[in-house]
Amino acid sequence: MNEQRVILGSSQVMTVQSLKDDLARLGVAQGDTLIVHSSLSRIGWVCGGPVAVVRALMETITPAGNLIMPTHSGDYSEPSKWMMPPVPESWWETIRRTMPAFDPKVTPTRGMGAVPECFRTHEGVIRSGHPALSFAAWGKDAEWIVRDHSLEYGLGEQSPLARIYDLDGKVLLLGVSYDSNTSFHLAENRVVNPPQTWEGAPVMENGERVWRKYREVAFDTDRFEEIGDDFESARPVTKGKIGVADARLFRQRDCVDYAVEWLEAHPRGREEY
Repeated sequence: MNEQRVILGSSQVMTVQSLKDDLARLGVAQGDTLIVHSSLSRIGWVCGGPVAVVRALMETITPAGNLIMPTHSGDYSEPSKWMMPPVPESWWETIRRTMPAFDPKVTPTRGMGAVPECFRTHEGVIRSGHPALSFAAWGKDAEWIVRDHSLEYGLGEQSPLARIYDLDGKVLLLGVSYDSNTSFHLAENRVVNPPQTWEGAPVMENGERVWRKYREVAFDTDRFEEIGDDFESARPVTKGKIGVADARLFRQRDCVDYAVEWLEAHPRGREEY
């Protein structure tokens, strides 16, 4: 969506204060632990763009809470699996050999949107070290949330998602739907014997850049919308508007626990991927 269309779709200018008012009405509060998935263009025309959105979230939660966003870099992955777009097979080995190692301070996000990309560079924000599935956090527990993010099973028990679960955090879907709800991936890790796959990425080990192959759950985001629809009929979800964007707020534990039950009741093939 280009900026002109965003302007035409906005009845007024969105500001830091108006966004804070909307967040408060939805139920976001000081001291919350909150993971945010967002689409800037869906919010409407925001004075200050992603900087204003990040500031509104920080000022609402305050340093007494924790703000977390996924800062994934999906191109730091096994090139033979790339589909959007694919690359020629003759390139694969060159990519594995030469792609710069992941650097949490430098490596940009990919496909995550303007708000997480802005957030990861903000003063006081700490980013985890997973090359493909990193998260950035700010607040009183930020260091603990991103510490020791496991390379294998990067959205599982040794991930920031599990730390948000431990803190009984909330999920905010801001202009996006359940297919963006990364916490459902924690549920995929918690089912019995989830389908497995292999991944690879360039990382630093003992001061040297290496291509590291590792195990991962074979994710199935295609089912997340269906899980989300069923979840809303069974567990509390607060709906409202942030700017002109549809927004949903709910407990992460609720969505993870429900998704584990749903996935166990609707198993897919257990074959190796």
